[in-house]
Amino acid sequence: MEMHSNTIFITGGTSGIGRGLAEALAKRGNRVIGSSRRTDALKSVAAANPGIEQVRMDVTDPASIRTAMADVIARFPELNVVINNAGVQRRHDFAADQPLDEQAMLDEVNTNLLGLIRCAAAFLPHLKTRPRATLINVSSGLAFVPLVRFPIYCATKAAVHSFTVSIRHQLRGTAIEVIELIPPYVATNLGQGHPPSGGPVPMPLDAFIADAMKALATGGQELAISQAANLHAAVTTEAAKALFARING
Repeated sequence: MEMHSNTIFITGGTSGIGRGLAEALAKRGNRVIGSSRRTDALKSVAAANPGIEQVRMDVTDPASIRTAMADVIARFPELNVVINNAGVQRRHDFAADQPLDEQAMLDEVNTNLLGLIRCAAAFLPHLKTRPRATLINVSSGLAFVPLVRFPIYCATKAAVHSFTVSIRHQLRGTAIEVIELIPPYVATNLGQGHPPSGGPVPMPLDAFIADAMKALATGGQELAISQAANLHAAVTTEAAKALFARING
């Protein structure tokens, strides 16, 4: 991925990893458009970063995605990078004999998986018109080795990985580069209220952003950052890649 002179749209761009990537990419000479469903958050980020454009979009709402996509492409026809970053994380204990929290489950599935799929589908036709384009899907090290207190979150991120592998193969004849960015446990609002309980210490956000930018600059299709590399390596083997190539042609 070229690290400058792009026009980049980022979902979930007002906090955590999304905001960190937006600010870092803007500093490298890219035009960046961030999105969020929260108008107050958009205004706050816009005030702190005058060069970053803001668009309201709710990734759990297909109509909102279509409206935002049309707005972004009309205003920024040179758009050539889309980063699917929006995500939420909830605890679920299926051993507790409690009713399933339906809304929490739907929030995770709709945001982390269905929203990502819909955003990719919405923007891909435009990206195909660009001479050089990139789609980046943010998954997680937990896509490969789950943390059991977040079973639905981990399942959605595993699905994001599988989806990304599939569409990369489908788009291999186009000018679209499909990248999976795989964070470790990062100190963001996503993990607030979920102390590690003897588990891994979160990676500082600024350190993650610095490493992610280096990884994006050096290339690669599956960019596992810091401790996520160990989780990624645990289940992604050359034998698995060879089998994928054999069954998909």
